[in-house]
Amino acid sequence: MAPSQAAVLRGGRPPTPAGLAVAVLAVAVCTALIYPLRTIAPVVSLGVVYLLGVLVVSTFWGLGLGIVTALASAAAFNFFHIHPTGRFTIADSRNWVALAAFLVVAVAASTVAELARARAEEAEDRRQEADLAAETARMLLRGDDLQAALPTVAQRLAHALELPSAAIALGEAPGDERRLALGLSDGERRLGTLVVPAGLPEPVVMRLRERIVPSLEALLAAALEREALQREVVETSALRRSDVLKTALLRSVSHDLRSPLTAILTAAGALSSASMAPAEHDQLVADITHEATRLSRLVDDLLDLSRLEAQAAEPRREWCSVEEVLLAAVDDVGLVPAQYALAIGPGLPLIRADASQLQRAFANLLENSARYSGGHPISVRARAVGTRVLVRIVDRGPAVPAAERARIFEPFHRAPGAANGHRGSGLGLAIVRGFIEVNGGRVWVESLPGQGSTFVVELPIDAP
Repeated sequence: MAPSQAAVLRGGRPPTPAGLAVAVLAVAVCTALIYPLRTIAPVVSLGVVYLLGVLVVSTFWGLGLGIVTALASAAAFNFFHIHPTGRFTIADSRNWVALAAFLVVAVAASTVAELARARAEEAEDRRQEADLAAETARMLLRGDDLQAALPTVAQRLAHALELPSAAIALGEAPGDERRLALGLSDGERRLGTLVVPAGLPEPVVMRLRERIVPSLEALLAAALEREALQREVVETSALRRSDVLKTALLRSVSHDLRSPLTAILTAAGALSSASMAPAEHDQLVADITHEATRLSRLVDDLLDLSRLEAQAAEPRREWCSVEEVLLAAVDDVGLVPAQYALAIGPGLPLIRADASQLQRAFANLLENSARYSGGHPISVRARAVGTRVLVRIVDRGPAVPAAERARIFEPFHRAPGAANGHRGSGLGLAIVRGFIEVNGGRVWVESLPGQGSTFVVELPIDAP
């Protein structure tokens, strides 16, 4: 069947009154057309002309109106063209045979046209269902949130099947006098429910039960299986990351905690010596204090990191001054004026953030820059750019390799070639990123060979 013919057969049927008018007009036109044709062909053989009208009516209005047109054509053929004309009688028995043959052919033609139209409508329904299944599969299997995709799928289904409304619910949903609930199951397991308005025509309900529901069941089962697999992948990834963190934590604890503890125990044991000079005594006390402070700082880092990893470090947002936060961070690190230069842009606005978390983050950045600056002063600059506050902490130490710029913010990552042989815990910059991000900002590093490194902190400005 040609595409144009298929399109004609798939179209909706016009109103019946229009079909009756077309049938009358077709019979009249064919009757008039036979008059000039009688001069070139026997009248008995010209009955096939009426088949044109019968086929047109049958194609557009169906078998019933096609048979009516065939009977009307036979009556007109008999009345106007079969001898004796002007009466519904036939004198010659051969004309009876011709008229009977015409009726049989006309009815057969109407039946064939009706079957062709039914096949075309069924093919169109199948095509719509295939398109609907493909689109449903795309929406259910590609999206991340199955629950959010179900209303869109139901709306698309209602549009494709010309339903007043439709809804898909996971699990079991009851039906009532206003809505029909069609269960979606995978074997004995109930997956969901397709809810449509009650009172739909029986052919539509049968189509839903026999062709739409099975396809929807298979796709919903696949989508639920995919969602379960995704949850397992996420859980597995989280467990794997947790194992990595635990391993790194054990390594850090075994080394970084053991070192200050060993130093404290050694110094404490030496203090018990009766022959110790006062200067040596003071030095050992200073060593114990230094190592205890270092141990306390490491424990604080571990606690902060654990809260950040558990997403339990909720910021207490208040209006605060970035300049005051930076000055407090400088005091925490113990920098003297000769070791840093602070430049605050004009009109730097207040920001809404947790000042203590930002202070801790900036202190870690300043401490890191001071460690790598090679004795040169650190430059600290803050200014407003549009709806953001940018803070740049610049040192003149060695450049950070490109491969390390993203990894240096990972927990327990230690950059190779640490300054002065320093081997930190690998927690400082990870805590920086965690505290900056929970306050709505972000941090990154810019570095060029021979020009040192710049840590950039971007924080949002909220209107008071």
